[in-house]
Amino acid sequence: MRTSKRKIEHLLLCAEKDVEAERNYFDDVHLVHVALPEVDKDGIDTSVEFLGFKLSFPMMIAAMTGGHPETKRINEALATAAEELHVGMGVGSQRAALEDPSQEDSFRIVRDAAPTTFIYANIGVLQLKEFGVEGVEKIIDMIDADAVAIHLNFLQEAIQPEGETNARGCLLAIKEACASLKVPVIGKETGAGMSYGTAKKLFEAGVSAIDVGGLGGTSWAAVEVYRAMQERDELAERLGRLLWNWGIPTPVSIVECSSLPLPIIATGGIRSGLEIAKSLALGADVCSAALPFVKPAMRDAEEVKKALETMAEELRVIMFLCGSSDVEGLKRAEVVVTGKTKEILEQRGFLRRIQKVREK
Repeated sequence: MRTSKRKIEHLLLCAEKDVEAERNYFDDVHLVHVALPEVDKDGIDTSVEFLGFKLSFPMMIAAMTGGHPETKRINEALATAAEELHVGMGVGSQRAALEDPSQEDSFRIVRDAAPTTFIYANIGVLQLKEFGVEGVEKIIDMIDADAVAIHLNFLQEAIQPEGETNARGCLLAIKEACASLKVPVIGKETGAGMSYGTAKKLFEAGVSAIDVGGLGGTSWAAVEVYRAMQERDELAERLGRLLWNWGIPTPVSIVECSSLPLPIIATGGIRSGLEIAKSLALGADVCSAALPFVKPAMRDAEEVKKALETMAEELRVIMFLCGSSDVEGLKRAEVVVTGKTKEILEQRGFLRRIQKVREK
């Protein structure tokens, strides 16, 4: 029940408090305007294929919630919108349902409401070690998932008083899961970003896609600050404030991880069609976001649809202004990187990677 209580606390804090990183590094990324696009905007194709599924535009509703009775209607609203607009969706960590089967319905509603769209299950790597491949198979079957994300959230675990911080054996557990499971495995960060080195280890372990989950969007350290304040836990609050902006910026993670031959999901600071376009130009294959859909989902599915449709139209306009008739064309769009993001990429030795993507 403690896990279930934490799930609803997290959701409400995201809806009510300022939990975003202080800087969105996509502000350092600039797409080059094409004054003579030679493209019919009405004929632009925003669709993409991801892990065998066709999405209407390169967007997914990121793993967000579930595991508490009050989250069922929210997941239903999200899934209804995802099904109607043909975008993908992930569920929040299903740990709560493994610990308490009465919570399964808050996740199962997603497949009930979205029978045909791409849905991925979700479990932390520490729970993978705890429950084994059998536990992961159970959460996949729970929602008839098309893939499973194994998430890495050690920043949050290190701040939570109840956090689990024994990271030994995680890579081996992921490798065994990739070899045994019947659906693709997504290696997923949750807000602190993914480096090339970590992504390479996951690729070699057998994952089918990487979700970079970079710095620039929701900060789970920030979320833990508010929880710590409620519990009057001074140490956890201090750690959360200290690490509020910890991690690898999303644009940097995209560039680094796209060096590997597998699909890249850009998560972390995706707030409009502009960030979607920038992500694809940097090397991502699809994007996802959670925070922009929290408040709409608390209202109804129509509000979620409206938010998604707005992003899709923003993307279409930006593709037009970049002279891109489809997503593959957008991935070859000219891009300029400045500021802190440029400095990090230079020092990491990945700035030239952007030019190589353009030359493909």
